[in-house]
Amino acid sequence: MSEIMKGRNQMAVNQKEKLKELLRRLHKGENIRVLKQELKQILGSASPLLISQVEQELLNEGLPREQLRQLCEVHLELFSKGLESEKIQVPSSHPVHTFMEEHQFITNVLQQALPLMRKIIASNNYDKVEQEAQKLKDITETLLEFENHNIREENALFPYLEKHGVTEPPAIMWAEHNDFRDKKKKLFALLENFIQAEFSSAKQEIEKLVIQLVEGLPNHFFKENNILYPTALKLLSEQEWSEIKESCDELGYTSFASEQPKQGTERSTKQTVLLEQEEIQLPTGRLTLEELQAVLNSLPVDISFVDKNDTVRYFNQPEERIFPRAVAVLGRKVQNCHPQKSVHVVNQILDDFKSGRKDMAEFWLQIKDKFIHIRYFAVRNAKGEYLGTLEATQDITQIRKLKGHKTLL
Repeated sequence: MSEIMKGRNQMAVNQKEKLKELLRRLHKGENIRVLKQELKQILGSASPLLISQVEQELLNEGLPREQLRQLCEVHLELFSKGLESEKIQVPSSHPVHTFMEEHQFITNVLQQALPLMRKIIASNNYDKVEQEAQKLKDITETLLEFENHNIREENALFPYLEKHGVTEPPAIMWAEHNDFRDKKKKLFALLENFIQAEFSSAKQEIEKLVIQLVEGLPNHFFKENNILYPTALKLLSEQEWSEIKESCDELGYTSFASEQPKQGTERSTKQTVLLEQEEIQLPTGRLTLEELQAVLNSLPVDISFVDKNDTVRYFNQPEERIFPRAVAVLGRKVQNCHPQKSVHVVNQILDDFKSGRKDMAEFWLQIKDKFIHIRYFAVRNAKGEYLGTLEATQDITQIRKLKGHKTLL
């Protein structure tokens, strides 16, 4: 039996190395037609886990992530039929079932977008297609609501894959989330301000965005359904899936998902016992853990703490967070909590804090009708030694409107 297992393992290693070599040749510009038959032979029997491992190892070897994304599009076509034969069987309450259910719903919604877009493009008069434009806007609003799905993947599922050493495939999926997120926002903005005066110029951009979403999102779903999720199901334990489910419940669901948050989890029960039993002495007072948690959650800011090793250690839970957080983020490297395109900024802030060059960094942005102020503070002990970084995010929309003065007397 051991000899059989050893032989199978060696076959998998050989298959992986052959696939890596073929993808390297694709990367170097070798003709896809020349490599197609070799790729078909390998990919036809490749498991989703093996494909994820190949992607991970190629990126570890220095292949740029953006180029790997392009290679994914090339080899996606070649192994799609083989992968579709493996159907995922999980209970209806399982996070993967909910993710795939939402994929199917959005795929059906997207099919309604093309006829509407074609009718708008064919018309020279806005008044004649105003109804179609409104329907397309409604579809785009549904696509924007789908961001909740992406938030659950990024904050609940991806951290667990990272704990098992699978970091790059989730990073690629997150990069695609961001690309589609930008396209959805642009499309919604165009349709929201779609008037006769701008009809001619706007409809060409609308056509481009609709086609990109209708063609791109199903391909993205295919990669998640047939590579990312099967890989996760192979690697993660039942306990980990239970924790992912709890995090998904905390983050909430789309209105079109059949699964909805469950009240009263085991985690909250354990926390209650702990809070009732312990208290902490501080230099300026004494608080029970329950009181301390309530104080931190009552602050008018979202706070997160990253330790000196760049690991997320804590976040508070105010009634309404500006940016969602799930407990799965705890223990995660902060670099993996941000889109890849902004990681260099995160690293610069951390480097400045660790070196002592700076003690604070700040950013601000407009999110719909809210003005958001984000500040990062270097946390140091009495000796000035770096302990970590505190992120404080606040909605200051109403504060900016204050004038004059208001006092207690």
